[in-house]
Amino acid sequence: MTCAWKELLAILPPRLRREVDMLGKDRLQELRLRIGAPPELVLGRENRYLAEPITREDVDFVINAASRYSPWAAATITKGYLTAPGGHRIGICGEAVCQQGRITTMREIRFLCIRIARDFPDWGHDAAGLPGNLLIIGAPGWGKTTLLRCLSRRIAEKETVSVVDERGELFPEGFTRGKRMDILTGCPKAKGVEILLRTMCPSVLAVDEITAEADCQALLQAANCGVRLLATAHAGSARDFQSRAVYRELIQHRVFDTLVVLKPDKTYHAERMTP
Repeated sequence: MTCAWKELLAILPPRLRREVDMLGKDRLQELRLRIGAPPELVLGRENRYLAEPITREDVDFVINAASRYSPWAAATITKGYLTAPGGHRIGICGEAVCQQGRITTMREIRFLCIRIARDFPDWGHDAAGLPGNLLIIGAPGWGKTTLLRCLSRRIAEKETVSVVDERGELFPEGFTRGKRMDILTGCPKAKGVEILLRTMCPSVLAVDEITAEADCQALLQAANCGVRLLATAHAGSARDFQSRAVYRELIQHRVFDTLVVLKPDKTYHAERMTP
């Protein structure tokens, strides 16, 4: 297991670093910061709370350090998240400003959920041998991104794999990459698929978190080009996935051959897709 732990500590307020380092270095999964409440450390099945409540200054420090004061990085806040150095994802909540049904800015950020990016190079060895197009499904926090990273890296030892890493979470700096791997970072998924198909001639295309119809259309196009697909989607089961309207065309056209279904304990099993 590897983790960009120093990068995580660097974005935390100095007064929190020692205790977070002592308690969570090997098993911290989430760090939740809420103004006026004590920091919450999610350590597997155990939750620990530090003594001093979080302040407005603490939240501002994390946002500024994670974005490196970059307007481009801070712009993703309107989508409800920020990707910190090392691939750690910061979920953001507070008071949003909306226009015509879209968030234009966050007037006040009061709550942060920092999800710790960890790499498990030996995970998913058997899944890498599954044939056809693979879709990894599971609820948030069950390990979809981690398993996709492992499968992409293993397959890239023998085949050319192009990765659309929109948020820089699949292969952040310091994480091992596959030998025959090309990575496009910071580009929306649908556009990224189009670019990689046109420019990089991949044998395999990897995409994290299909969430919109545009993503599905791009993958349908890639499948029609004969490219093998690896992707993830939010769903708790095969039935849950098949019931969601956004995925209807992928199901109707039988784009994916196999579902890799994750469970909360990060075990998984494979199921053949049925029409």
